[in-house]
Amino acid sequence: MTPVRELLFFEDYFESFFNNQSKKVKEKINQVFYLLTHVERVPEKFLKKLTGHTGLYEIRIEFGGNIFRIFCCFDNGNIIVLFNGFQKKSMKTPIREIERAIRLMDLYFNTKQP
Repeated sequence: MTPVRELLFFEDYFESFFNNQSKKVKEKINQVFYLLTHVERVPEKFLKKLTGHTGLYEIRIEFGGNIFRIFCCFDNGNIIVLFNGFQKKSMKTPIREIERAIRLMDLYFNTKQP
C-alpha cells in the first residue's frame, strides 16, 4: 500500500515520550501511525481535531485500559507533524499539555525553512 501521508517528528518531543513506553504500547502507536499514513480517511477514533485550537489535532491511542494522546498538525496537506505525547489519566485533556502543543506548533511554523 502506498503512503498517502508522511510523519515528521518535530525535534525530540515525541521521541522522548515514545521511548518511555512499553514495547506493547510502542507497537500499538506504530499500528496507528501506519493507519494515519496509509488510509485516506482516518476515523475520528484515531485522529481528531481539537475544537477551539486552529490546526491542532490529537492522535488517539488506547491500549490495555490506558489512553494516550499525541498532539500534531498538518503541513502542506499530507505531512503530519508530531509534537508532545502523554498518557491521559482523566476525562479532560490537561490544559498544560494543550498549551505545550500550541507552543510547539507555533515554534515549528516560525522556524520552518521555506
